[in-house]
Amino acid sequence: GAEAVAELAAQGIVAEQVFKTLVIALPTGLAVAVLPVPTKLSLKAAAVALGVSKAEMADPAAAQRSTGYVVGGISPLGQRKHLPTVVDSSALLFDRVLCSAGKRGLDVALAPADLVAATDAVTAEITAQ
Repeated sequence: GAEAVAELAAQGIVAEQVFKTLVIALPTGLAVAVLPVPTKLSLKAAAVALGVSKAEMADPAAAQRSTGYVVGGISPLGQRKHLPTVVDSSALLFDRVLCSAGKRGLDVALAPADLVAATDAVTAEITAQ
């Protein structure tokens, strides 16, 4: 994430526009949280947004098996299995955001509304304060 931000700064992209994809474990199975690279995930806020009591970071091997992507290159798009997804509401502040395109170091830019629609996501403030 930090490497992508440094490369994109030359193109006028601010760090908060570059989003990371984290796979989390809920009592009901795996889910996806998409948030700005420079922020930390609030597991409690993500759980609330997804309608469950708690969340924790998923086992990396389980994340890879479920999404079909390698950790560090997990994209919120085109995953092997559709997982419940929450996108941090800060995405809506930008005309476009960048997220992993499924390979380490490869990003795709899209409108936040398109990201939400393509992943059937909910939006909520999921960053830790």
